[in-house]
Amino acid sequence: MKEQIIINEKDNIAVELKGNDKIPAGHKFARVDIKKGEFIIKYGEIIGRAKEDIKAGDWVHTHNVKSHLDENFEYEYNPKYPEVEISEGYFYGYKRKNGRAGIRNEIYIIPTVGCVNNVCMRMEKLAQKYVSGSIDAIFTLPHQFGCSQLGEDNENIKKLLCAIALNPNATYVLFVGLGCENNGMDGIKEYLKPYNRDNIEYFNCQDVEDELEYGLNIIKGFSEKAKDLKREKVSLSELCIGLKCGGSDGYSGLTANPLVGKISDRIVSKGGSAILTEVPEMFGAEQLLMNKCESKEVFERYKKMIVDFKNFYTSQGFPVYENPSPGNKKGGITTLEEKSLGCVEKAGSTKIVDVLAYGELVKKQGVSTLDAPGNDLIASTALAASGCQVVLFTTGRGTPFSTFVPTMKIGTNNNISSYKDNWIDFNAFSMDEEGLYNLLIATVNGEYKVKSEDIREIAFYKKGVTL
Repeated sequence: MKEQIIINEKDNIAVELKGNDKIPAGHKFARVDIKKGEFIIKYGEIIGRAKEDIKAGDWVHTHNVKSHLDENFEYEYNPKYPEVEISEGYFYGYKRKNGRAGIRNEIYIIPTVGCVNNVCMRMEKLAQKYVSGSIDAIFTLPHQFGCSQLGEDNENIKKLLCAIALNPNATYVLFVGLGCENNGMDGIKEYLKPYNRDNIEYFNCQDVEDELEYGLNIIKGFSEKAKDLKREKVSLSELCIGLKCGGSDGYSGLTANPLVGKISDRIVSKGGSAILTEVPEMFGAEQLLMNKCESKEVFERYKKMIVDFKNFYTSQGFPVYENPSPGNKKGGITTLEEKSLGCVEKAGSTKIVDVLAYGELVKKQGVSTLDAPGNDLIASTALAASGCQVVLFTTGRGTPFSTFVPTMKIGTNNNISSYKDNWIDFNAFSMDEEGLYNLLIATVNGEYKVKSEDIREIAFYKKGVTL
């Protein structure tokens, strides 16, 4: 194993891989003398400025480096991306009437409002007797919203829950409401009407005598139809993967994120799709993504998403570089620019074909970007709600969470991958592209269940007032 690595010959820093009494593992040290005010270069890009003189061999981190982010940077469109030749590929999934295909055969119970969470969770527990045949799971997705939200938040919780119901992994869906909430059942039904889905049922607890008996009767009917479903050969063009990182460290941009980028390129080369989000963790690397936009129109929409997110930060009184987290810094990430340059590696080398609003379904084959924050569960929920059947989640610090679709944990280093073997599905330190690709295909075929698959959670991106 190498003890140090130079990522790009333009870099004036290198990364310590094994760690010593002077430089922790995953952290940076100066290759040459760096004067106060000079740029710190990693990945061949600027990641900050020196706050003081730094000698060759010295540790380079938060104590002597500051962000160089320019909140008023002017963006330009200089398209640069390779063309991809599409070839055939297949997986075995559950074909849906709308043309998509699920990688799981599942029944979702979705509360329209947090007031009925306990009803839905009791229903989930009682419904486990109906898990049989090819049914993978019956589960509820509790949340605390759906009432007392105003304006955009009130619209977005409806959009999010409806988008979750449309995920291809959902064979059947039961919406459970209370009957007096802002996020009423009529609005849910109206939103879903254009999709013409016959796999969704609805009821309000205030409208029936025994809500548990009523709901369980519906779920029993669902299970009788779902238990005999069989997987079929499906084109990989029907697969959409979510790209997410969390608990990143100094290895993230060296191992797991570039490796996931290669997997993204492979899925796109088979006609499939990938979605990248975490907009605040694009700050400092956004121009690189803009140059990958397939058209000026996509560039303008992507630029607007970035600028709007920055304005949202500053309007709340926070600088756009209010990042990385304490865990990121402990793992070797110094500035947001450094974090972002490593983060966007997950998108691979192919062009960006679309920009999705929060709660919007994926429409195009290729790589899309999605308007959502960096928070792990909020972003992963948004990815799955946009139509990802699986999320590839890279991590250097480790995390046990999962959203409502299989959330594969990909460790950036040997330590976390061995220490948290009960969390981590794949060790990316080996940079074994074929190994990760095969594990992904085994996951979508139902031959492998990710280690967090028994956990099902969602989180809502709330921005406004709660009454």
